[in-house]
Amino acid sequence: MTRVWFIAAAMSVSLSLFAQSGQKIFHLEIGDAQRRTRDARVVLDGITDTATGEVLSANQLAGRLRDTRLLLVGESHTSVDFHRVQLRVIQALQQSGRKVMIGLEMFPYTEQRSLDNWRDGLLTEEGFLTLARWYEFWGYHWNYYSDIFLYARDHRIPMYGVNTPRAVVTAVRQKGVDKLSEKDKQHVPPQIDIDSNDHLTFFKASFDDEGSMHGRMPDSMLKGMQAAQATWDASMGYNSVKVLKAAPADSILVVLVGSGHVAYGVGIEHQAKQWFDGKISTLIPVPVQDSDEKPVVNVKASYANFVWGIPPEHDSLYPSLGFSTTESGGVRKIIAVEKDSVAGRSGFQVGDQVLALDGIAAPDRETWSRLMAARNWGDTVVVTVKRGEAELKINAELRRVVKEKK
Repeated sequence: MTRVWFIAAAMSVSLSLFAQSGQKIFHLEIGDAQRRTRDARVVLDGITDTATGEVLSANQLAGRLRDTRLLLVGESHTSVDFHRVQLRVIQALQQSGRKVMIGLEMFPYTEQRSLDNWRDGLLTEEGFLTLARWYEFWGYHWNYYSDIFLYARDHRIPMYGVNTPRAVVTAVRQKGVDKLSEKDKQHVPPQIDIDSNDHLTFFKASFDDEGSMHGRMPDSMLKGMQAAQATWDASMGYNSVKVLKAAPADSILVVLVGSGHVAYGVGIEHQAKQWFDGKISTLIPVPVQDSDEKPVVNVKASYANFVWGIPPEHDSLYPSLGFSTTESGGVRKIIAVEKDSVAGRSGFQVGDQVLALDGIAAPDRETWSRLMAARNWGDTVVVTVKRGEAELKINAELRRVVKEKK
């Protein structure tokens, strides 16, 4: 079970945060047949229309999207510039007179009340974080997203959770969609395409950038994980379409979601087309330099309908230790430790049970994320773990590392 969870954690990282990894992921000949055989330029602070090659401003983009009903905007969750792009797109659409709605990967569709209360100005930021259980459902620092949420509240823009409950995603990964309980089946779409060859190609390439992990697992496991990912994509697509069908015909739903769910149109877009015949467009920010400091000059034109060139960002604005955990029966254990991370340098090990941060019990994801949100680069934290029968206190220096040029 630990092995499966380890791979699932790696899948989440590779499909959501791959945008600054190796460049192979940008050059796959998959997706739209009219664009998959040619490249599109990546221009810093410019938006390339990959169908025409034109470079647009944000306001011009809003005009180009006048017939789009569903807009999927990819993100790397801990990149400030990705979120700045998302906000600017929402602003441009709002200023152009469109009826804008925002769809959110970070909330399941079952948690709508808190989002409505936020839109209606009934909650302070701290009240929203607590009542909406931000750090339970998502965990990434609120400040990455706060400008988007504040703009939506100030302009009374409706926000909708489009994900499915986390427990359902976990159940699909562990058991497969065919073996879900009747209760869990209520939270997934009536039909899911789990056999897309383009999606499998993208899925494998995402793992290639994480060290060819797929090459070390059985094909049956890889296909099972692809099915889980397809279920995840389909759930978000299905819930997005439900929002649109209940909305005015001239509205646009802008879905903020990890880039791995958007790239090449093989994720949410592919699944959503089973229930929606309106126009769907995709936009993904692309750093103009990869993690090896090599320039990103172009991407395959089928990568997205629009690509927005952004500056490279090699470290997140807010610190993290760099380990992944799973929770079961009130026990939270480390299942993966990132290479060259704070955790890796500090001596954390797979199997350690996380007990406390700076003396405060942190047995769950929400508490841990809340505590970490108050820390900054340069701080030192003391993490209490249980290793075997021993209880250890590990000092972790929250320091970034200057990457040597190759």
